[in-house]
Amino acid sequence: MICLCSNSESRALLLRNFGVDFVQKSVDFNEELITTTVAKNFVYMASKGKLEAAVREFGLEVPLLCADTVIAASDGTILRKAKDIEDARRILNIQSGSTISIISSLHFRSKKLLFTDLSATHYHFAKFEEDELEAYLESGLWQGKAGGCMVEGFCKKYIKSVDGYESTAMGLQVETLLPWLKLGS
Repeated sequence: MICLCSNSESRALLLRNFGVDFVQKSVDFNEELITTTVAKNFVYMASKGKLEAAVREFGLEVPLLCADTVIAASDGTILRKAKDIEDARRILNIQSGSTISIISSLHFRSKKLLFTDLSATHYHFAKFEEDELEAYLESGLWQGKAGGCMVEGFCKKYIKSVDGYESTAMGLQVETLLPWLKLGS
């Protein structure tokens, strides 16, 4: 049994799909305090900050798993969670017809082990159809998603090719984590 320190439904689904026994409890960490503009540094600092907050709040009686994900545009710009529908439109238009990198960082900590991983999955997208993009924006499903992107949803039909694990893009590189779960228990 581990504690997933996240409200993410995608991360919970991934753990269930891989047969990992877990409880889910969110932790309070303010990502807005992170000032770096380098995507890999941002997600590392965010997942590490969440872990530090989780250790303070929950202790280590149950191993803790914290993660963060961002999307980097082809020019390296971090595409964070959209603040409103106009910001979501801007962010998604940057991704349309382009290559993006979805970068996830995880920290897994038990009494015996600290495992950290930084992984990326690269998506090459076809141009988004304008009417479908508008319908997606109106649905509100982009809310709370890094880059407004749902590679398992709206963006899926526009994927031309992928380099990396789909789980990384969904917010948790479970394939990389699994061997460490056994060692950390």
